[in-house]
Amino acid sequence: MLQKTKTFFSALACTGDFFQHFVLLAFRLYFGYNFFLAGYQKFHNIKETAAFFGQLGIPLADAQAYLVASVEMACGILLIVGLASRLAAIPLIITMIVALLTAHSKGAFQIFSNPSAFLSEMPVSYLIVSLVIFVFGAGWFSLDYLFGRFCCKSCKG
Repeated sequence: MLQKTKTFFSALACTGDFFQHFVLLAFRLYFGYNFFLAGYQKFHNIKETAAFFGQLGIPLADAQAYLVASVEMACGILLIVGLASRLAAIPLIITMIVALLTAHSKGAFQIFSNPSAFLSEMPVSYLIVSLVIFVFGAGWFSLDYLFGRFCCKSCKG
């Protein structure tokens, strides 16, 4: 009985490990595309974006609007193709934390008193996915994996 239980859980873990790469691909494609779109929309409405940042009290609102739009577009593309994914996740994590503390502060500051209000804030999902990609990497279906496999034998991928 004990051996069957060990075999079952081993098979379950192997199956989960295998599908991890498909989930990472889905996360990267979906959220990478949405990050890219958000940055693209900010660029096409840069004056409104800068004005909104100014209303939030963000210093150097014009420069920050260009910076955020650039980060979202560039890092979104990097996530889509799976290139430098962990590195790309870092500015996205920072951007989502700032978004939670400024534009989405009403829900963000209810993290303990009203967790559902916090979790309903859009940057929370983007922050969590960015953290997942930072921790687990891009997965097998990425340029990161290919480069790691062929260029860096000591990397796991």
